[in-house]
Amino acid sequence: MTGQALARAYLGALGRGDVDEILALFHPDAVVHSPLYGPSPAAEFYPRLLADTGSAELHLRGATEGERLVGVWFRFDWTLPSGAPAGFECVDMLELDGDGLITTLRIFYDTVTTRKAFERETGGSWRDTP
Repeated sequence: MTGQALARAYLGALGRGDVDEILALFHPDAVVHSPLYGPSPAAEFYPRLLADTGSAELHLRGATEGERLVGVWFRFDWTLPSGAPAGFECVDMLELDGDGLITTLRIFYDTVTTRKAFERETGGSWRDTP
């Protein structure tokens, strides 16, 4: 699968909230590194993220790829279950194994516009602000 196709498959599954479809793209031992949730196994991260999601619209801006690395730039129009907006621009870096499955996903975005609403709604984050 090309980087562009993987980006579309990943964002499509995430936008639909389909945990099984999302996890089918990941190695069983994959780890996700999130600015709000910290590092966690993909199988734990996505159910938690989706439970904290009221709605989501994802807009792919672009994808780049190296030998076993795919960068995905997108807008995540994220709404928390209360209806509070928590959207952001994001870059996800996906490290792949030889079979094209994601082994590590590192999420990069500025949490300044989302962290306070997220912490109010969920009770905290990986690195709570004072």
